[in-house]
Amino acid sequence: MKNATITGWGRCVPPQIVTNDDLSTVVDTSDEWITSRSGIKERRVSHVNNSDMATLAARRAMAAAGVTSDDLDYIIVATCTPDRQIPAAACIVQAKLGAMQAAASDINAGCTGFIYGLSMAHGLIATGTAGRVLLIGSERISSYLDLDERSTAVLFGDGAGAVIVEATDRDEGIKSMHLGADGTGAEALTATGLGTEFIGQEARLAIIMDGQEIFKNAVKRMGDETVDAIRNAGWEETEVDLVIPHQANARIIDAVRRRIKASEDQVYVNIHKYGNTSAATIPIALAEAVEDGTIKPGAKLIFVAFGAGLTWGASAFQWGDRVDPIATIDDDLPTPDRTGIEILVEKHKALYG
Repeated sequence: MKNATITGWGRCVPPQIVTNDDLSTVVDTSDEWITSRSGIKERRVSHVNNSDMATLAARRAMAAAGVTSDDLDYIIVATCTPDRQIPAAACIVQAKLGAMQAAASDINAGCTGFIYGLSMAHGLIATGTAGRVLLIGSERISSYLDLDERSTAVLFGDGAGAVIVEATDRDEGIKSMHLGADGTGAEALTATGLGTEFIGQEARLAIIMDGQEIFKNAVKRMGDETVDAIRNAGWEETEVDLVIPHQANARIIDAVRRRIKASEDQVYVNIHKYGNTSAATIPIALAEAVEDGTIKPGAKLIFVAFGAGLTWGASAFQWGDRVDPIATIDDDLPTPDRTGIEILVEKHKALYG
């Protein structure tokens, strides 16, 4: 049976930065309030569609892997904020890439979407259905934010990350994988005003979250899953080089770190720069960690996440020998004509008047 390994990585974060101080001009909040509760200092807000960010992240990952659109067998987009409900975001990305021979589908597991997608890629490769999969986590959550909901408006940001997952005979790639869900907790983190349930109702579009319930469950599930992923891979906790957790809250990340008795250097954290980008947090952090030299050849990694559903998952992953991209591209997003805070305010007025 073939192993599934990552050969390319890429990310796309919009250029518009919205700081906590920027938010405090339109939301009843402050830098101290946001930072002390979440660890977030700033986030990015997109002026382009989700599929545009996903496509650019994909092109960068493809260049890093040295592959073209003709080499792709399957495209998976993990997202809860697609451009449209129909068709799948993956089909839109497929068309933009020109990968017309690749199958394409979305997956929505909230913030755990990337790990669910990684499991799907692993299955496609293990069964011989696909030899090379483009997996993208991409979100434009700013489109769902209600600036009157302080508890959620300050937490989220936009961005995309992508990886190329390939079949290999080498002793690398996915070493363990576990996924879980508890649908009885669905109301703890949800979006109102979206979906057929709300047709004919005057439901306000907003992300609704029970912060205490999410915090409690995230700490337990991410801690348990990290320990299980390590053990199921046959590793000792001391062997893990880097944990790349979902970037939801700095306090959750620190609680997980202490649970596995890891040092701060063993856990990758970038939430202060990007906020919670849901399914995009892990692939963005992974690409960044490779780019800045944190991930070394042969590194033993843990990916772990918790999200809406409720969903959770973790994977132990052995990195390969290559940490340098085969190629890079100069493509970038178009230059924005508004600031990030202006985009947020315009969206809020369009939705709520």
